[in-house]
Amino acid sequence: MADYELYYWSVPFRGQFVRAVLALAGKTWSEAGDAAIARLMEEPVARMPVPFMGPPLLVDAAADVALAEMPAIVLYLGETLGLLPATPALRAAAMKVVADANDVLDEITLDGGREMWTGERWRAFLPRLGKWMAIWEETGRRHGLKPDAGFLLGGAVPDVADVVTATLWGTLAERFAALAELLDDAAPLTAALTRRVNALPPLADLAARARADYGDAYCGGRIEDSLRRVLGA
Repeated sequence: MADYELYYWSVPFRGQFVRAVLALAGKTWSEAGDAAIARLMEEPVARMPVPFMGPPLLVDAAADVALAEMPAIVLYLGETLGLLPATPALRAAAMKVVADANDVLDEITLDGGREMWTGERWRAFLPRLGKWMAIWEETGRRHGLKPDAGFLLGGAVPDVADVVTATLWGTLAERFAALAELLDDAAPLTAALTRRVNALPPLADLAARARADYGDAYCGGRIEDSLRRVLGA
């Protein structure tokens, strides 16, 4: 029996952060599937495992806990699986990284497809995307990150900040070559950290499974189509 049940669509995007934390911790999980997610979202709120608007949703049956929203799930897993830094300041810094990643996901999909990408919109967004990359780069630099060693917040082993960083930028870089080049140029420390963390066997295996299960898909829908058009992917 799996340790957890995850409700997320059959794409990487927001659910991949939860999968990556579970994989690094050596935990197992089952995927409820798209049809089950759609049914659950139509349930009256009072009958939901946790009141939620959309996935990801994670059920930890052994602890009788259900959680929604990616940052909340990552915080719970970080605390219960020993993947948060040791001090309050560093734990807060790790959760800022998670919250920033959630913001990047919103921005890269124009708030979940509220609008579609056009060439003009993408060109206007590029300086802001570069600033996001600079935020990650400076965070690592201030904590002693080196091109070939170390982790984002200076820990001895990877924690949720590293996993979230590697998942955010690694998934984008793998599926959009133009973004891989941009990250290498704008944030070389972050790019190197992303490659090192994603090379860890549990995360390398997860990436291979994602490629087998989801192909080139990133977030799905018309918003992904428009993103691919402006990036030539």
